Amino acid sequence: MYFVTSTIVGWVDLFTRWQLKHVILDSLRYCQKEKGLVIHAWCLMPSHLHMIIRSIDEDLPSIMRDFKRHTNKELIKTIHHIGESRREWMLGLFSEVADGLQRLRNYKVWQDGNHPKLLTSSEFIKQKLDYIHNNPVADEIVDAPEEYLYSSARDYFTGKKGFLDVELIV
Repeated sequence: MYFVTSTIVGWVDLFTRWQLKHVILDSLRYCQKEKGLVIHAWCLMPSHLHMIIRSIDEDLPSIMRDFKRHTNKELIKTIHHIGESRREWMLGLFSEVADGLQRLRNYKVWQDGNHPKLLTSSEFIKQKLDYIHNNPVADEIVDAPEEYLYSSARDYFTGKKGFLDVELIV
């Protein structure tokens, strides 16, 4: 089981519109169903995604690589499609970052790496669970973790099912 963080280049607050958030949710659901991704906890913040994950089938680096590659394309498509007021600025930044990278044609949305941390003890797991779920509280988005829709806190604190299937850590 690993704690991972994926961050938007320049820490851009990309996930302020529901359409962009749902690109991430849809892709994570696909990875769960088709690639054996198991999500134990997650939180999609405006500029980054925290998760505690493991894999049943594929290795995690491959799943995360494919996830980021796919969502990179879908996020750019969605930015073009919706009425994003910051579209030109964002696309300019994402294009500038991608310039000269052979693996990307036009835009780079995600920073390299996921900063994986192997969770080896119950204390470390609890620390990361608390960190993930309290992130929106620390950013003053909500008063309590379970109020934030784009997180597994609802699953943990209320028993209500959130947007993603979560295998709770007991």
